Amino acid sequence: MSRPKWVPAGTDLDKPNAARVYDYYLGGSHNFAVDREMARKAMELWPELPMIMRANRAFLRRAVQYVAEQGVTRFLDIGSGIPTFGAVHEIAREIAPEARVVYVDRDPVAVAHSRLLLKDDPLSEVVQADMRDTEDLLAHPTVAALMGAGEPVAVLLVAVLHFISDAEDPERIIRLLRAAMPPGSILVLSHAGLEGRPDQAGPHQDLYARTPTPLTMRSKERITGMFDGFDLVDPGVVYFGQWHPENPDAVEPHPERMAGLVGVGRRP
Repeated sequence: MSRPKWVPAGTDLDKPNAARVYDYYLGGSHNFAVDREMARKAMELWPELPMIMRANRAFLRRAVQYVAEQGVTRFLDIGSGIPTFGAVHEIAREIAPEARVVYVDRDPVAVAHSRLLLKDDPLSEVVQADMRDTEDLLAHPTVAALMGAGEPVAVLLVAVLHFISDAEDPERIIRLLRAAMPPGSILVLSHAGLEGRPDQAGPHQDLYARTPTPLTMRSKERITGMFDGFDLVDPGVVYFGQWHPENPDAVEPHPERMAGLVGVGRRP
């Protein structure tokens, strides 16, 4: 297989990669045949997966726009994947051209892609770190500089906490992040929900259990509890399409079919 210019040296082109599979769901171009084949197998189990991923990305766009409109210009995107299709820095700078973004991912493939794509962007940086090691993540010089300037920061946990098991304690991760966030900072969160599609929850978790990134879908009550210590922005924790829709009349009659819950909270 020939190596496109955007592919970092040393990348294994014969194995699927979760970040590139997600890029494929979003309609991006940073993926290979092996990634598309993995995505198609998952879609045989759950045909609506591309729509769910795009609904999640649409929420990310609306949330980042909301944050930038509040005057927040610093963003920490944890579990960012490959920032190609509708990336945070692009969305934020439509409103705040001076917006700084630090992308964090533990996947070396996603990090390598990201660094190559952003090498000419002085306001965006990429950090390889695991959010499970939250203290180490916060101590990284790039992250510490972003969080320690005294200005509000938007911490984005978008479609990432469901890859944290109960034993790894996602609430503890959020508590540590909240303690490091200056007053006025904002938490943006999306998470795979149990209630929306109970018929798919079990099979989908079983599918991911066979991968290096097992999935833990959670209840709305549990996800709402993750905002402890934050002031939830209206309308609270809701399904993707219900959070600040661009056209309220266009919200589908069964938003729960997207099976994702989202919310935005401000740190007092």
